[in-house]
Amino acid sequence: MSDAELVLRSTRVITPEGTRAASVAVAAGKITAVLPYDAEVPSGARLEDVGDHVVLPGLVDTHVHVNDPGRTEWEGFWTATRAAAAGGITTLVDMPLNSLPPTTTVDNLRVKKDVAADKAHIDVGFWGGALPDNVKDLRPLHEAGVFGFKAFLSPSGVDEFPHLDQDRLAQSLAEIASFGGLLIVHAEDPHHLAAAPQQGGPRYADFLASRPRDAEDTAIAQLIAQAKRLDARVHVLHLSSSDALPLIAAARAEGVRITVETCPHYLTLTAEEVPDGASEFKCCPPIRESANQDLLWQALADGTIDCVVTDHSPSTADLKTDDFATAWGGISGLQLSLAAVWTEARKRGHSLEDVVRWMSTRTSELVGLGQKGAVEAGRDADFAVLAPDETFTVDPAELQHRNRVTAYAGKTLYGVVKSTWLRGERIVADGEFTEPKGRLLTRTP
Repeated sequence: MSDAELVLRSTRVITPEGTRAASVAVAAGKITAVLPYDAEVPSGARLEDVGDHVVLPGLVDTHVHVNDPGRTEWEGFWTATRAAAAGGITTLVDMPLNSLPPTTTVDNLRVKKDVAADKAHIDVGFWGGALPDNVKDLRPLHEAGVFGFKAFLSPSGVDEFPHLDQDRLAQSLAEIASFGGLLIVHAEDPHHLAAAPQQGGPRYADFLASRPRDAEDTAIAQLIAQAKRLDARVHVLHLSSSDALPLIAAARAEGVRITVETCPHYLTLTAEEVPDGASEFKCCPPIRESANQDLLWQALADGTIDCVVTDHSPSTADLKTDDFATAWGGISGLQLSLAAVWTEARKRGHSLEDVVRWMSTRTSELVGLGQKGAVEAGRDADFAVLAPDETFTVDPAELQHRNRVTAYAGKTLYGVVKSTWLRGERIVADGEFTEPKGRLLTRTP
């Protein structure tokens, strides 16, 4: 530890081996050692003793719609990364759609990087997009460092990002498999959606009926069949339907390379509590019933679901009308995701170590960010310092999101983020932010 510049000390540090009292030595932005709590601090090193607050690896959120450039009135890199940092997230991977242009060519990726470069308070990576007409662009995007490719199997909600039918899915997936890439998929079947009742209006029950579970289940079954045929690597985004879990488990048992995520809103909010007209709760696929939620938690516990990410998808307040059919579908959750998941996890008997596994370790593994996701020697010195037993009541006015519309308003949550650290530098503490220090990340070859 003689070369340490910083020693971060706590009675509770979450490491891959468990939670223990430790002193974490940092030099040149990296963790150099995790040492006993009472290890001697070398001369020249700064000691930061956070007492009994928990030191955990910074969260890695691999599903964020920043919407920048082109729809920055919805969010933007400056506000999104501040919100993330305030919530203990130190790395995010930006989705390719809702920005203009979408990240579907190398030139468009370059535009997005230019916009993000001086605005990122945390580290930022990028997904590419798979569209019906851009198969030729997939390999160049992969070589340019995107972490994988997003596709929709039903309409995305924005005209510039059309969905893939089964033939186009097969073409895109074959191309991605040829260079060992990853396809991440919004899995809802358009035929089942079209056949579902479309009532419109303010009743949440009508909106829920318009996005039935079998739309997810069918799309996931089709994706599994394609992945099995091509030996391709696929990832199911924002799983909502618990009915799909047996399909996923069986596919894995057959050797299909499939991973799955769910989101804080599916784990902490239920259809039964959504008021009519409250489109801040609208997302696609939708928040389902409490019995469905119980099965999602069970699947997290047994590993069928790999990880938890926000699917942060904000819009301006005027797009959140009281008609569920026409309101923008998306939930803003960056700043609140850790606290929301931890609040429900502790109630269900899960530990902070579980939350770290779902929201940092496994998300890092999903995108191959081996330098993130754990407090151990050789990793980036990215930390969240958390008071897990302190509570706060969500006040939208205190959020860093550009548009402070939230489904969590008024909820009392456990887990107050005291500070967030990026490569050994404190980037936010007690609501005070440093200037942006984030880097733009690329996939490791």
